[in-house]
Amino acid sequence: MTSLGTLIARLWRRPSGGPDGTVEDPRRRKLLFLAGATTMSAGMFGFLGATARYLFPNVLYEPSARFPVGRPDEYPPGVTFLPDRSLFIGNGSDGFYAISSTCPHLGCTVRSVAKGFSCPCHGSLFDANGQVTSGPSPRPLSWFGLNLSPRGELVVDLQRVVEPAYRFKV
Repeated sequence: MTSLGTLIARLWRRPSGGPDGTVEDPRRRKLLFLAGATTMSAGMFGFLGATARYLFPNVLYEPSARFPVGRPDEYPPGVTFLPDRSLFIGNGSDGFYAISSTCPHLGCTVRSVAKGFSCPCHGSLFDANGQVTSGPSPRPLSWFGLNLSPRGELVVDLQRVVEPAYRFKV
């Protein structure tokens, strides 16, 4: 068996020919054609691959900032934690409210305690309105707007930040 280098060298060599030394060699012509066709094919497939990536871009689909959280009669009086949405839904005598359960300090999930909320990571304490009472948190917990959908469900709007005095009356 011959090595690949020997085979290419044999295909590349020009046989001695006529008086000027030029003779057409079909093996050399075939080798050059194959090299050119391979290069063109690789370029074409690379271009088509790049075009396909352009037509189907990487898009991060984020969940909607407005979402239903259930019917008002599903919430007992007091505060209910929704772990999948990182929210507390409160049901008070004056109406419903939604408070973020994400601590503004480093993004930990706060817990509901007797006098408000507590961050287990760094010890921030918040009162029942989400205002900072102690700890490293730089600002209070966020409050979000609520409204009622046509199907009778409470809908939280994360893009509508409201004051702690806000209550949604059903």
